[in-house]
Amino acid sequence: MPEEYRQASRDFEAVLVDLRDHAMLATTHRAFTTLEAVLRVFRRRLTVAEGLAFADLLPVGLRALFVSHWDCHQPALPFLSRTEMMAEVLALRHNHNLSTDTAIEDVVTVLRRHLDENALQMFLAGLSSPALSFWGFEPLAD
Repeated sequence: MPEEYRQASRDFEAVLVDLRDHAMLATTHRAFTTLEAVLRVFRRRLTVAEGLAFADLLPVGLRALFVSHWDCHQPALPFLSRTEMMAEVLALRHNHNLSTDTAIEDVVTVLRRHLDENALQMFLAGLSSPALSFWGFEPLAD
């Protein structure tokens, strides 16, 4: 069994703890909701093919969360302003969502520490400038 699968729970917990601490959330339960919400907001902007390609960049636990409960028949949405996308983040389990006002930036910062930064940037550059911006990268020079 590949090590990635053997250590999936430990690696996923490490991301949650990192997000909890970075965003100063009280629990990993809150970090989980924040993480799930931000991943869903990003996922809504991808086609199914793009989303599956993105999922391949993620560790096993994050990959599972990213594709979980995906209505793949919905068309990809355009990237919106950060404020509008933050409203989407807060809409997930809104009665129990205690995400920070900087949830997107918090998740992006933490996930970039746990992903192959070069592979992520190259993938996003193949999508769009707004996708790069969502993940905190500057558009690549032509």
